[in-house]
Amino acid sequence: MCTCLQSHRCCHTPSSVSRRKALRLIACTVVAPALSGCDRIAPFVVAEETVEHLGLETWARLRQQMPVSRNAAAQRQVAEISRRLLVAAGEEPSRWEVQVFAEPQANAFVLPGRKIGVLEGMIRVAGSEDQLAAVIGHEIGHLQAEHSRERVSAETLRQWGLRLISFLLQVNEVTFAREIAALLGVGVEFGLVRPYGRAQELEADRLGLLTMAKAGYDPHEAAELWRRMDQQGGGIPAVLSTHPAPQDRIEAIQAMIPEAIKAARA
Repeated sequence: MCTCLQSHRCCHTPSSVSRRKALRLIACTVVAPALSGCDRIAPFVVAEETVEHLGLETWARLRQQMPVSRNAAAQRQVAEISRRLLVAAGEEPSRWEVQVFAEPQANAFVLPGRKIGVLEGMIRVAGSEDQLAAVIGHEIGHLQAEHSRERVSAETLRQWGLRLISFLLQVNEVTFAREIAALLGVGVEFGLVRPYGRAQELEADRLGLLTMAKAGYDPHEAAELWRRMDQQGGGIPAVLSTHPAPQDRIEAIQAMIPEAIKAARA
């Protein structure tokens, strides 16, 4: 039903609507409601066993693609830090596999299936064992909060939703149906998935701080690590990143440190 009070032209056939106006109307009426009042992107629609299987498959591919570090000292250091953190997190370290890879990027990851990977570049950037513990603790935090499962579930629902929207648009012979569906994909990605990703990162920061403090590491070093990471350069605007802007992250971490220290002393 037409809701335009100024002119009856809006009630003409879809072909009378300009391309720009069609895109704007669909984006405002479909994407905007989806963004309001959502504390989580998606419920768990993917089984925990499925996500663990995906993690193990990913680990197997990474082992094939990335060379294992021959730096025995680095391997021992990361293994010991991981052991302490896992014990503090209530995990059994013997059930986990920890590996340092000979790659120059400053990165680390924890995969479902109890796999921890650290790249040599991250060890070079981290100025101390405490800073390295902050990175690994953060990644363990992602797994504790089941962020991998959330992301797989969110992506699954996103694909279902986009296919349904595209189908409905084409069935109803809406002009520019494919373009509108593509626009919705961008809207969901930048309006939902990425901001939620930043929330996940901050949640993992908090869990990581709690774990590293319980393991006997200094949580203040987490803020120092991100100062060092910021000095590496190559960042992108926070609005287009799943990671918070470095300064925002440092401030958030500093605000969380008292809680971590208190929890470690309890």
